Amino acid sequence: MTDPWVALEAGADPAERVRVLRRAHETFTTAGTMPGPVRSVVAESWRRSARAGVGPDGTASVELTDGDLGAYRADHPLARVMPLFRELMGTFAADGEHLLAVCDAHGRLLWVEGHPATRRRADGMNFVPGARWAESAVGTNAPGTAVAVDRPVQVFAAEHFIRRVQPWTCAAAPVHDPRTGRVLGAVDITGGDGLAHPHSLGFVQAVARAAEAQLALLAPPSTPDTPLLGALGRDEAELVLDGNRIRLSRRHSEILVLLARHPEGLSGDELLCALYADESVTPVTLRAELARLRRLLGPGLLASRPYRLTAAVESDVTVVERRLRAGAVTAAAKTYAGPLLPGSQAPAIVRLRERLTGELRTALVAHHDPDLLADWAHAPWGEDDLEVWRALAAVRPTAPVRARLASLEAELTAPSGGTSGHGRGATWLQRPRV
Repeated sequence: MTDPWVALEAGADPAERVRVLRRAHETFTTAGTMPGPVRSVVAESWRRSARAGVGPDGTASVELTDGDLGAYRADHPLARVMPLFRELMGTFAADGEHLLAVCDAHGRLLWVEGHPATRRRADGMNFVPGARWAESAVGTNAPGTAVAVDRPVQVFAAEHFIRRVQPWTCAAAPVHDPRTGRVLGAVDITGGDGLAHPHSLGFVQAVARAAEAQLALLAPPSTPDTPLLGALGRDEAELVLDGNRIRLSRRHSEILVLLARHPEGLSGDELLCALYADESVTPVTLRAELARLRRLLGPGLLASRPYRLTAAVESDVTVVERRLRAGAVTAAAKTYAGPLLPGSQAPAIVRLRERLTGELRTALVAHHDPDLLADWAHAPWGEDDLEVWRALAAVRPTAPVRARLASLEAELTAPSGGTSGHGRGATWLQRPRV
């Protein structure tokens, strides 16, 4: 194979190639050895799939439905270029009996459109909006592998890791944020063996580049954006202001989180009570902190009497709260990167952190989604969360889950007191942070 990224060389017999790949797939999934005829990109993907615990007879799970899916798609940056995707690929997909699909950076399908009969066939393998097609969930596939390796990928027939997907061929390319370079998701074309042609790989790559150019035009770097504050899962928040990333000290992080939540402003006394449990801290100390923060942010953003922000600041805390209020539990969980400023002991931050964590985990338990519960249970803040492990065991009673639950329950009843039955991640929060 002269180009490892192209599935079929010119003149190759697709039927013979399928037979060779099926034998290779059977060898790998039963004996664990990698036969020579498998392309390097596919061989590496098969190994990652096996390490992730993907089985060849598995299927994709649907993570986003109804309101959750609608809310998540509406907020996603790729929503702005869906008209472009449809213009460039819609007719090709419909006329060729293919599907146009777009996934996010986690491999979740957001849109699946195209030929009606092909869509009905794809429904049988859960290739539908809201389904998780990450490589770690369903093994080798073009959209999931494209975001995993961050480059255009073509997957032909039995190169797919899951057997029920092997009648299909697909090509996908990642789409990046033109300002930050991070992967936003991937655009994919899925259909029959004809898509194994090198042109399909070049086609999706060109569409992805066109989408990135369109995103750059829709949000040029010179246009001031709403300031963005990231404070979940980190002790020192990051503020994106006028395209610049500002890492804040812990105290400045606390101040900005509180002011972002109170656009009407807070008096000096209110900020003192919110930030300091020690009543001996004087207003002079707070004024010094605010003066340093004002110099860091530049002129105009931080006003006084009362202390307030002169521009709306969007924080990841408010995004999670807004999605929870809308009932978009999956979208809220995917935005939640961890407890708010976990090392902070500021009274108002502690209250907000506990309330946000409690509301989200209550929603997750009530939602009964095994993947969301597993994500929480295996995160540092959820590894001792007895309530979530019990909920996970109820919907996914695998041996490892049952074993972990039994261990937690044994710790709870041990004479030393063990772990708390409320399990709000306190153990993780109390660990030294670096």
